[in-house]
Amino acid sequence: DGKIYDAYVIYPKNHTSEANFVEYFVYQIMPDILEKKCGYTLCIYGRDIYPGEDAASAIETRMQKSRRLIMLLTHQLVNSKEDAYDQHIALYNALIQNDTKVILLEMETIGTYGKLQESLRFIIKQQGTIKWKEEHTVHPQSPDSKFWKQVRYHMPLARRPS
Repeated sequence: DGKIYDAYVIYPKNHTSEANFVEYFVYQIMPDILEKKCGYTLCIYGRDIYPGEDAASAIETRMQKSRRLIMLLTHQLVNSKEDAYDQHIALYNALIQNDTKVILLEMETIGTYGKLQESLRFIIKQQGTIKWKEEHTVHPQSPDSKFWKQVRYHMPLARRPS
């Protein structure tokens, strides 16, 4: 299908205390579970987009070469006044182009979705979110936990880990 990545990961990139866990999750836990243990290939901004590359075109290209978009929902993402460029492109691809499936991971209880942009609310209404719960933090490395099974259900078929 011409795709290089199984999923492009979208996450809030501001440095706050909550972002520390989110970055740990994105750079440590997700690659450990999805890449090493399940055989997926992820594209993560800051790891797979190189210094000196034009960020905007690199983001678009990497998303087009991804089978899924994984978006981490946090209060920071919800309350952010300026929407991230990758979030805009992801929602455009998912809703207008209708060519990429979005997997929403609710990293903390968002509560009402009223503050979310309409396109995100639409996707949540269509397919819901996969909720990360504090107890997952105890054994986040198990690909057999309910959370990771739900994520894998929405991912394309994986190639075997090497």
